[in-house]
Amino acid sequence: MIQITVLTLFPEMFVPLQESILKRAQEAGLMEIRLVNFRDYATSKHKNVDDVPYGGGAGMLLKPEPIFAAIRDLPQTNGQRRVILMSPQGRVFHQQKAKQWSVHDELVFICGHYEGFDERIRELADEEASLGDYVLTGGELASMVMIDAVARLIPGVLGEKASSEEDSHSIGLLEYPQYTRPAEFEGQKVPEVLLSGHHAQIKRWRRKESLRRTFLRRPDLITEITFGAEDYPLLEELIFEHEEFASWRGKWQHLCPPPKRQRRSSKKLT
Repeated sequence: MIQITVLTLFPEMFVPLQESILKRAQEAGLMEIRLVNFRDYATSKHKNVDDVPYGGGAGMLLKPEPIFAAIRDLPQTNGQRRVILMSPQGRVFHQQKAKQWSVHDELVFICGHYEGFDERIRELADEEASLGDYVLTGGELASMVMIDAVARLIPGVLGEKASSEEDSHSIGLLEYPQYTRPAEFEGQKVPEVLLSGHHAQIKRWRRKESLRRTFLRRPDLITEITFGAEDYPLLEELIFEHEEFASWRGKWQHLCPPPKRQRRSSKKLT
């Protein structure tokens, strides 16, 4: 089981984590989500957790004392704990990071709010993470997205291991198109290969469509992909279907199989 602890001023925002797949995962004992309101650790009469910045400036900053006290009051863990600070200055979250986090015994998310936080709070974190190159009103929404991405990688949460392994980004490619019944809807038909029952051909079609979709929609991902020998004929086919693919040919040209040698006849002419 993985323990996920969130330090936040707004625990009521995390209702979505008690629904659907994440709810079932918690009921099954695969994960536990604990919400800590660090306002409870404020020592002032009015439970203030923020103050004006030294040197002036707009907005208010989170004070260090309540967050330090909340972290220090967490139960001891015998496993691996990783503390993550939600910050627009952190590294952008991605699927590989979700995989790295999913093997820890406990993840602790610190959600900031207001204008920012006292610089000394950074020393509590093992790393800082961002959802993207934009600024939110707080770290709550970002942490929920990250928790969901991590949770679905925990064995048993999705039911079938293949469900997460074939997701977009899990193997560096976007996921292939998928269809369900009816076989024809408003003139649009499901590709015949998916109805054939020929598993090898279906696997080949899906790989080719993943390659096609990634090249067309997210060419920025191509530089990170390691192609295999089985991809060579698919990529060569895609060049004929999309001329712009040819500019990437150098990435898989080395996979071209050597020409077959013609066997010489051993028969002597008489």
